[in-house]
Amino acid sequence: MNTNDAVKVFDTILCAPGMNETVKIDLKISRKNVLLLSSVIERGLSSKEDDKSNLLESVSKENLQELNAFSTECLQKAGLTELNEKLKSLNGK
Repeated sequence: MNTNDAVKVFDTILCAPGMNETVKIDLKISRKNVLLLSSVIERGLSSKEDDKSNLLESVSKENLQELNAFSTECLQKAGLTELNEKLKSLNGK
């Protein structure tokens, strides 16, 4: 399967009935993994257009904003917002 086919499949899955319904997820993960998850999300969302996966290019801006908000919420709930900001400043971001 080439990249274009993968994008079409991914886009088809995102358009399936019920995919816009809200679900509640009871998730218990370590603070370390919250920090890592947030970093991965941020890295994916902030990458340059050339570096982005074709799959991310097919996702709406609204969905990407929701993903960013989810990352922020996870950091807040874990009490890691300030630490995350300080770590970003160390990296020069």
